[in-house]
Amino acid sequence: MGFTLKDILHNKARHLLHIETDPGLGCTEPAAIGLCAAAAAALLEETDIESIEVTTDPNIYKNAMGVMIPASGGQSGIPLAAAMGAVSGNPKDGLQVFRTVDKQGVQKAESLLKNGKVSAGIEEEHDGLYVKTVVKAGGHTAEAVITGRHDHIESLSMDGSFQRDHPALTGSGSEELSVEDLEPWLISLSLEEMVYLSDGLNRDGAAYIQRGIDLNMSLVRYGLSHGPGLGVGKTQQSLLRQGLLKNDMVLAGGMFAAAGIDSRMGGVMLPAMTLAGSGNQGIAAGTPIVAASEFATVDDKELLIKSVALSYLVTCYIKTLAGRIGPLCGSAVAGGAGAAAGVTYLLGGTVEKIGGAIKNHIENTATLLCDGAKTSCALKVGEAASSGVKSALMALQGTVVKPVDGIIGQSPEETMGNLGKLVRSGLGGMDPAILNIMLTKCL
Repeated sequence: MGFTLKDILHNKARHLLHIETDPGLGCTEPAAIGLCAAAAAALLEETDIESIEVTTDPNIYKNAMGVMIPASGGQSGIPLAAAMGAVSGNPKDGLQVFRTVDKQGVQKAESLLKNGKVSAGIEEEHDGLYVKTVVKAGGHTAEAVITGRHDHIESLSMDGSFQRDHPALTGSGSEELSVEDLEPWLISLSLEEMVYLSDGLNRDGAAYIQRGIDLNMSLVRYGLSHGPGLGVGKTQQSLLRQGLLKNDMVLAGGMFAAAGIDSRMGGVMLPAMTLAGSGNQGIAAGTPIVAASEFATVDDKELLIKSVALSYLVTCYIKTLAGRIGPLCGSAVAGGAGAAAGVTYLLGGTVEKIGGAIKNHIENTATLLCDGAKTSCALKVGEAASSGVKSALMALQGTVVKPVDGIIGQSPEETMGNLGKLVRSGLGGMDPAILNIMLTKCL
């Protein structure tokens, strides 16, 4: 039996969503460092570690240096993330590598730092996501390298000998298609085709999207109840109760996103469903749509899931054009644009209205910068999530930014392409400047 064009398109979409979404515990940058260290340490028989050397690209360093690490008791830092991964992490856990770390493991990791056995540096010239750890113990040297994606272990070596058949080299699984295979296909899609793919989501795909919604909403509920991290979501909830803010779809969308990110950036031991390498992105692209569904009294659960699926596709589309990691706050801009598209779809908007919502959000947030992963991401991304919901509502009423304005194009595809050009060619000097400021503060 042959395959129809519909079969091929939906198969590719299914693969993309499975590759680009994966549960992760805490911020993905410290998790990638912990995973890399755990993978190297797992090659060694001796557990009495003599030294750990970590080298990352500038963006990983920027995002990992200040954010809280799960299971660490509220601590942060690249050396600690590497030490915790090497001492107690299991590489089979992928981006949930810190879930096996206990109090004793943290103490061992702290001892390594105290005795000067862990160092961290930046590979200035490396283009793209890169982590390398070198772990020495018992007279042997093990090395692991992660590139491209946060959980993609590209190489493992022991005393200079590469472990070419090691199972950890498969990264997140044995997918038939890689991200690199799918990216040209993704950016060739029109918005209408992305809507079509979301419309045709099958039962298995819907169950997978629902799993991500459930994971991220658990973080939202925890954030609203306990106020971890900066406590942006819980503070907004308190202001609502005092009558100082008024609850509506726009506010709730931002509050949900902020609360989820409060939990994740606060090191809460609950996994997030990541999207295109970021848990915050997954939260921003999905939870505002859940909030909107509660105000719109949407009884069709399947419609909510399809709306989130569309949001994921739009977010991944933008991240493919703008880069997986860089000077742009992807959660605010790409995740927010995805949420804008998803809310518009949820509320019955046409493809034209969905495109208008994307344009509105990009015009409003295009220059929001990433100055590292930290608890205040909840403040920035929460506001951007509110913008995404408002952009959807404006578009549904016919208010859309005109193509003569700034980087806005005739179509949403052209607008997203222009955003990618802006990030890749126009913001190149931002990352070094931001990282320099951050490093100077630490001296």
